[in-house]
Amino acid sequence: MGFIELFLIGVGLSMDAFAVSVCKGLNMQKINMRHAVVIGLFFGGFQALMPFVGWALGKQFEQYITAVDHWIAFALLAFIGGKMVYEAIKGGDDDEKIHDGDKLDIKELFLLAVATSIDALAVGITFAFLQVSILPSITVIGVTTFAFSVGGVAIGNRFGAKYKNKAELAGGIILILIGLKILLEGVGVIG
Repeated sequence: MGFIELFLIGVGLSMDAFAVSVCKGLNMQKINMRHAVVIGLFFGGFQALMPFVGWALGKQFEQYITAVDHWIAFALLAFIGGKMVYEAIKGGDDDEKIHDGDKLDIKELFLLAVATSIDALAVGITFAFLQVSILPSITVIGVTTFAFSVGGVAIGNRFGAKYKNKAELAGGIILILIGLKILLEGVGVIG
């Protein structure tokens, strides 16, 4: 598998992480590059780790992983998205919301990184079947996702600074919809 194919796989896998990164950027009053890099490292790291894990597990566990991956991703994204929607509707002091948006919740970031990288596990299993060299593959996927995630935080921040409450509500709805899309694809309702 060549670089172009790996890059395109990396771009495809990074789209969920990009969308979630945009949502994270929506909650920042001012862009914080340190936070953007941490978000990029979480998403890029998990997008690189999951294909490696999938590759290591190989064909022997494929039927078990693919049978539930969409349910896990849906549950995690719906929970976090629902929390964002609740907080947007609940409202409250704008200064408090801005302060909270500038903090990085590592537990939430971990759940988001897992949820957005579960599909990469299946890609890793496919890599094992195709006998793809795993180190260059996960490097390209991880670096691509890192770049898209950092860019997503910046884009979300630019938009979110003007439309704080509506942006948080939209971000929560987007996460729920991404989770629903993953679930519907997993159960075969949509292709």
